[in-house]
Amino acid sequence: MCDDELIPPRADLTEDQWLRTAGPGLPGTTAPAGTPDTTAAAHGVHRRTLLGGAVAGAALAALPFGAPRPAVAAARAAGPARFPLPSAPGPSGEYAVLVTGDAGTGKAEQYAVTAAAKEVCRAEHIGLAVGLGDNLYENGPESDDDAEFEEKFERPNTGIDVPWLMVLGNHDCSGLVPGSGGDPARGDREVAYAATSRRWYMPGRYYNVALPAGAQGDPLVEFFALDTNPVASYVVQLDPHYRWNGPYMREQRRWLDAALRASRARWKVVLGHHPYLNNGKHGSAGSYDGFTTGHYTSGVHLRELYEEVVCGRADVIMSGHDHTLQILEPTDRTRGTRQLVCGAASKTGDGTAHFTHPAAWQDFARHGFMVLKVSAGAMTVDAYTVDVATGKARLAHRTRTTRPVAAGARVPAGAR
Repeated sequence: MCDDELIPPRADLTEDQWLRTAGPGLPGTTAPAGTPDTTAAAHGVHRRTLLGGAVAGAALAALPFGAPRPAVAAARAAGPARFPLPSAPGPSGEYAVLVTGDAGTGKAEQYAVTAAAKEVCRAEHIGLAVGLGDNLYENGPESDDDAEFEEKFERPNTGIDVPWLMVLGNHDCSGLVPGSGGDPARGDREVAYAATSRRWYMPGRYYNVALPAGAQGDPLVEFFALDTNPVASYVVQLDPHYRWNGPYMREQRRWLDAALRASRARWKVVLGHHPYLNNGKHGSAGSYDGFTTGHYTSGVHLRELYEEVVCGRADVIMSGHDHTLQILEPTDRTRGTRQLVCGAASKTGDGTAHFTHPAAWQDFARHGFMVLKVSAGAMTVDAYTVDVATGKARLAHRTRTTRPVAAGARVPAGAR
């Protein structure tokens, strides 16, 4: 849910209850001068939102609730080959990864951030990128070939010609209420889109990727991409398959636990749209937006997933959702796992720290992105802020870690 949109009036509503009690009306806005997307927003709910939600609702009503519906990117038809996953580090001996979040508006701010990121990508020899959700505002694609993929992802990111590890955000999985996260099945369209894009990498709704790609020995770094929507939506999930304790979340939890246990990577990075800890407006899992009751709106079960499965096993949790830039410190509570919040690729926060989790550095007012760099000897996070007027990035902070969280982590053979 964006900072400029409505928060539900109480925890765990259905979308119908939200519409009846509060209404999803969005304030009228005007596109900034020079914006590539020149269509101004209308007052109230956009026609596209209503139509998309109606279609999604009709489809949802027709589904056999409770039946598993795995989404896997289809075999690729003839066409341009995907940009390859890195099989070796860059000239510095590090794998360099661009990290962005909450980018998909197609507006001038997104273009300014990607223009700045392109310069850094060239300088740092970026071989991989991460998109931390809310890939297509306001409520995700209407089909797997929706023009919004071109308008809000491909065109802005032209020139950053690497694979993008994409995760699903609440705006990618919404129906009538933009950003509600109440129709997670819509995310299957983003999985399907991966079959036709050179950049968009999403082989499933959740998945893992290890680098170097194709390595015979132990990998240096492994990414674990999650779908956090069913346990952090603003509305109750009506489809039993996607409920907080339904088959989908039970299977995802089993997968994550097994994948982290089996991983032999020196560094482990978990990607999820909703943060575990967060000093921005939305707050942390278990008390999102001030809610502490219910199975959904508060994110209490996502907090359980992070604390019981991820903390102490992964080195970093990377999230968006809050439109801020934060490098939080690992603590006893996190058992050494560090939280990064990187959701300022197209929108910004309110300029205020709302909570006091220990931070190495944070910014609540500027646009920006991060770069993760990993070698056998260190994991480094560079935070960049962006001047939208000039499209230029400034290195604002650097954090370096030399000790992996996992006990007994070994240096892969032949790694630097």
